[in-house]
Amino acid sequence: MTSLAQTWDRHTEPLTRVIQDVRDWDAPSPCEGWTAADVLDHLMDTHRDFVTRQGREIPLVSGSPAEQWQHHCAAMDALVRDEEFTATGLETPFGDSTVGQVLLDFYGMDLIVHRWDLAVSQGEDHRLSEDELAEVDAAVDGYGAAAYGPGVFKDPVRAPEDADRQARVLARTGRAG
Repeated sequence: MTSLAQTWDRHTEPLTRVIQDVRDWDAPSPCEGWTAADVLDHLMDTHRDFVTRQGREIPLVSGSPAEQWQHHCAAMDALVRDEEFTATGLETPFGDSTVGQVLLDFYGMDLIVHRWDLAVSQGEDHRLSEDELAEVDAAVDGYGAAAYGPGVFKDPVRAPEDADRQARVLARTGRAG
């Protein structure tokens, strides 16, 4: 298995566990105006949009949000293991890259942040690992001002002076955590 696939799995496996535990898909999430179902729809829609722009397709399926995720996740797993696809060159606002690197740098990080959103929508005090917090922090640093452009993060919020690292990192993504 490639390191891309290993990293992708490291992001999707805990997210899948959180998704399987969601009991109220209509519960409000930390994303203003979004329910838990909206958060998951957003994740799947952004993946589909990106993959479609690269000439591939992820089929839409019916079913519960968790069932839809299972199908979506299987399709994404196949794509991140397709070395020809992931090695495809890509121009980004940050310079030349590959499909695989964009999947890791942006979409992988998004899986971490939205996992927290989904867990919190269910009333959980969900903790991200130090490695995950470092990844989100580095991504926000790397995006610079573009981190707060349309479709990325809300403007940062102020974390309390005594906030732990997770709350400080999530505050950079516009979340009061």
